[in-house]
Parts: sequence; structure tokens; C-alpha cells
Amino acid sequence: MSQSTNNILMIRPVSFGFNEQTAESNAFQTRDADQQQVQANALAEFDGLVKVLKDNGINVTIIDDTAEPHTPDSIFPNNWVSFHQDGDVFLYPMQAENRRLERREDIISKLEDTFQVKHIIDLSRFEHEGRFLEGTGSMVFDRENKIVYACLSPRTDEKVLAVFCEQTGYKSISFSATDENGLAIYHTNVLMCIGSKFAVICLDSLNNDIEKQIVISQIERTGKELIPITFDQMNHFAGNMLEVKNGDDETLIVMSQSAYTLLTDKQKATLSKYGKLIYADIHTIENNGGGSARCMIAEVHLPAV
Repeated sequence: MSQSTNNILMIRPVSFGFNEQTAESNAFQTRDADQQQVQANALAEFDGLVKVLKDNGINVTIIDDTAEPHTPDSIFPNNWVSFHQDGDVFLYPMQAENRRLERREDIISKLEDTFQVKHIIDLSRFEHEGRFLEGTGSMVFDRENKIVYACLSPRTDEKVLAVFCEQTGYKSISFSATDENGLAIYHTNVLMCIGSKFAVICLDSLNNDIEKQIVISQIERTGKELIPITFDQMNHFAGNMLEVKNGDDETLIVMSQSAYTLLTDKQKATLSKYGKLIYADIHTIENNGGGSARCMIAEVHLPAV
């Protein structure tokens, strides 16, 4: 089972903007004054990131968002769906009501032109219980070792996580994490990234020493080099990276320009041992959406038709 894939899905925005419904639990969101300009800027940033990805040989499936229903966060598809190597597709329960509208059967149907979809497992029923698990935002996968790391938050429920693990055979390592102001971090993928041979993580955010030691031990036991980042680096989305492969089987590590800028030379050198660092300026998307490069990418691990 491979950690990374050459096939990714991205959703091109038509009405991206600051989402009031997610702001309460996402401290990374900041409203830009001119919201009308935000969509235009976000669209340019989206196209810029796609160009970087394609120029580096990554196979990007782009689906245009629809004007109706209004889905200001549709640019982050990794929260509502995940695609697995056995042909399983998981649909996830989302906290914000307007984010639930992002789940689109036609997107999965489009992928079926190229990939095999064997089962669709719909966990969205947990929304009726007020329980949420927002895809690979809530869960960071070590696919090769079948481990899922998850920081528990209003958007990451332990019960739904257990159901996911029961369905997939993954082992969960759950923990609590807070920012420097003591607020719960909304998604695991802003504080950590797992690659084939490395793990980037803001250890300062893990406020329980026992849980922190369990996470460190698990990372070390799986033979990955641990690369700690600071709160400031996490706040600039240095934890929100993603390892992908290109058509030549070259490993690439995708991040935003703001994340890249905040990394030290030593951290860049360490990461560069494990892949080519690629990045784009997506600051409008980061500010208003509270998510970054990894959030914009849904990895497609499905088998080819």
C-alpha cells in the first residue's frame, strides 16, 4: 500500500469566501474586507497551484463547483470524501450545514470513468447525532502502516473515528491539541503531515504529555524522521503539506508559499531528502478559508479501470 499517489482531485471555486458557519471552530480564518474580490483572487490562486502541480507531472482531475447551492468552502474537497486503494469511497459527516452541500454524486461518477469504485461507505448519517469526522482534515493517514492520527475537536468525533477504523482496519492514535491561545485545533492536518519517510508535526500543540509521547513513539516506530514545527510555522500552514508522486514516480511535497517561507533552511534541507518541495501563493484561500494546500487536494488512491 503506497502512502502517496499521482492522482488527485481538486474543485475549482465559483463562489469562494469567508464561511460564517465554520469560523467559530476555525481560528485560522480571517475575513478579508473586500469579499467580492476574494473569489477572483482565490480563483487565480487555485489555477496557480494547479499549474505548479501539473508542471511537476501530477495528474489533476479538476471539477468546477456549481453556483447553486452556495458552497463557499467547496475548494476543500478532502473534508467530505476520501478514495482508497481497495476501491472504497468514504463520505463524511460535516459540522457546517452549508459544507454538507459539497457532497456530490456526480463527482464520484466522473471519477468512475477512469477509476474503479467498489463500495461507497456513507458516514454522513452521524450528522443527525451531532457527530462529525471531516475526512482527511480530521484524519492524517499513515497508509503503509494503516495508522490514522486524529486530534479530537468539535469536528473530529471519537465514535465516528472508531467506526471508520472498524470499517478499514486502521488503528487510531487520537489526542487533544490546542493552539497557543488554548483553543482546540479544528483539524489534524493543520498541525501534522505524514509522508512515506517523514512526519511534520507541531508537538507544542499536543498538551497532554502522555498522548504526546505515544504520538512520538508511533512515528519513530514506523521509521519516519520527525520534523517538529513551531506554533508560528503551524499558523502559516507549515503542517498542511501533502506528499504526492508524479508520473515518473518522483516524490513531491506540496505546500503553500507562506508555509515554505516560514520553514528554516535546516527544515527545508531535511524535507528535501524525501521529496522535491513545490509551492504556490494561496494566501487569499488560506486567510478566508482557514485551510491551505493539503486541504485543497483529495488524493485518489482508487485502482485504475
